[in-house]
Amino acid sequence: MRLAIAGMGWITPFGNGVDPVWKRLLRGDEARAEEITEQFGDQSYTVFRVPESALACIPPHPRLRRASLISRFAAAAGLEALEAAGVKPDSHSAERTALVFAISNGGVIYTKRFYRDIVGGGAQSASPLLFPETVFNAPASHLAAILGITGATYTLVSDSAAGLLAIKMAEDLMTNEALDYCLVVGAEEADWLLCDAYRRWRLLRLAPPVEPFAQIGRGMILSEGAGAVLLARDGPVVIECTHAGGYYRKRAQAEEILKRVLGDLSKTEIDFVISSANGTFIDQAECRALKRITPNAFVYTVKPALGESVGAAGLWQVIIGAQALRYSELPPLLHAGPTIPLRISASRIPMASARHTIVLSCGVNQQVAGLRLGKNS
Repeated sequence: MRLAIAGMGWITPFGNGVDPVWKRLLRGDEARAEEITEQFGDQSYTVFRVPESALACIPPHPRLRRASLISRFAAAAGLEALEAAGVKPDSHSAERTALVFAISNGGVIYTKRFYRDIVGGGAQSASPLLFPETVFNAPASHLAAILGITGATYTLVSDSAAGLLAIKMAEDLMTNEALDYCLVVGAEEADWLLCDAYRRWRLLRLAPPVEPFAQIGRGMILSEGAGAVLLARDGPVVIECTHAGGYYRKRAQAEEILKRVLGDLSKTEIDFVISSANGTFIDQAECRALKRITPNAFVYTVKPALGESVGAAGLWQVIIGAQALRYSELPPLLHAGPTIPLRISASRIPMASARHTIVLSCGVNQQVAGLRLGKNS
């Protein structure tokens, strides 16, 4: 079934709010990198963090007093999406709303912090309030409690493709006519442990800039935040088709899966593609697939401006695709490789007649997914 985007919410290193963040992207702004260190490690890393001011919009709630940053990001983005759609979070709407939460690394962060407290100060030093945050579905639990949702609530754990797979799951949930909405939220927090792990896997660079589509993948910069889309049966932007993609065991297999996803989603003319290129090996796989299947489409990736937000990345890409269709304009692609055979631009791209876009996600943990958005005629 076809669903539509009724509302969106965005928490990023640029701050909160879909339109304010979009305007900064159109200006070609780039988030400020912040250095993080760890007392048990001698290596420092740079990340793109969410400013504290971005969370000032969250109304006070007992569940958020000691909740993780991931949960606060998710709450802020989810509430913004509901507000944008004109949906009041009350008992009536809660009964007719499902929730799907996408995440990648969240619970690992709090497991590490809980364990560190035990190692550093003994078993009695670890706060029991921290332990619940070590499970991956803690943010979904907090958000469901805030909204009063007692029905269908799911957490999907994957790589940066998690957000698109969560939308695919939402389609199945919305076949239930008792539901009017499905709120899909993806969130992530930047942490030293994650940076160290990605660096050891040769996927992280120590400092910006992120250089997408370069011949040699020099690595990504991690970021944090959340994205939310409220799905309904009517709205200005329609999810025309979703594709669960596939899993690649070897890096060389990623390109073939990307070609299949792009081919299945390109049954109609595609004006532009929101890519997941982030400065790692996935860029060249996407580049070759895009050149082969959609050579005439413009290509944009937000990773140089906002970093790799992993669990939130797919929802960020969907928001960008919806905004580009809404305003018929793409932001500039920063730090693009100079010899890439793709339709990219160093300046804003106006697209007066844009009707369709593909959101493509190739995660570094071997998952590929995609979907096609279109204007509701």
